[in-house]
Amino acid sequence: MDEFHKTALVTGITGQDGSYLTELLLKKGYQVHGVVRRSSSFNRWRIDHLIKDDRIYGNKLYLHYADLNDDASLRRIFKKVGPDEFYHLAGQSHVGLSFEIPELTTQEIAGCTVKLLEICRDQEFRPKIYLACSSEIFGDAQEPHQNEESNFNPTSPYGASKAFCVHMGRIFRQSYGLFVCNGILYNHESPRRGENFVTQKIVRSAAEIAAEKKDSLELGNLDVERDWGHAKDYVEGMWQMLQQENPNDYVLATGVAHSLREFLSVAFEYFELDYRNFVSINNRFLRPNEPQRLCGDPSKAKKNLGWRTTHSFTEIIHDMCLSAKANIL
Repeated sequence: MDEFHKTALVTGITGQDGSYLTELLLKKGYQVHGVVRRSSSFNRWRIDHLIKDDRIYGNKLYLHYADLNDDASLRRIFKKVGPDEFYHLAGQSHVGLSFEIPELTTQEIAGCTVKLLEICRDQEFRPKIYLACSSEIFGDAQEPHQNEESNFNPTSPYGASKAFCVHMGRIFRQSYGLFVCNGILYNHESPRRGENFVTQKIVRSAAEIAAEKKDSLELGNLDVERDWGHAKDYVEGMWQMLQQENPNDYVLATGVAHSLREFLSVAFEYFELDYRNFVSINNRFLRPNEPQRLCGDPSKAKKNLGWRTTHSFTEIIHDMCLSAKANIL
């Protein structure tokens, strides 16, 4: 493995962020190892192009079967791979779903993160660690823009679990000397976004309505405001965090909030439609105690990492719409 620049181990490699991060690391000369569950065998479409490339898979990219709850298999993988960098992106990632399965959400996010931090602490050569955190830790935020020093006020089981992870990352950094970076990422989208997320639901529905394969769309609160960026920009920030001399926590965001209503409007206008003719409100999609507005302040990441966003709000949505249109045809 000496011919490679570095070796990285990634959980959640088959997800949106994991797939983009893998592509980025491979371009930078890394050997990349991914942890996958056997149940994800038929949900690897985001990295299929890499797996099918004989020059990459089995040479620069490897997949290892394990479950985040299986300590023994995870320890064997760490011992075998000996990663320079570890990116922990896996776990239950849907805020709304966390209200339905709060115990499983807590176990997958909080419990498994501590397990992995402990495994890293036990390694002879400790890797640099990136933990995927979320703007949901701020929940019902009081400041118009949240930064690394803002108070945590989560309003969902998902947000509370991620807040726990941030604290544990800091504790392992300060008490055990691990190189741990908490990436506090605001909403980030792409054509690879999961179907159960509202943004993907919107663009796919708009494409289907335009193709006369659907006639309506039901949603919840259209007035919530979020800070939306592109996943490609955010994985660049993840990598940049682990290239620093000292570990720290960073907010990755655009600094601009938009309402879901605005997202709807841009997506439907792409297909020359007026969303008001097709969208209705269904109370079953309203989340309990949902934060009304979340918007990040990425000043620290811009100053320390040189990180920048390269996609506008409209460009992100159009990128998703173009992909949705191609998949419908």
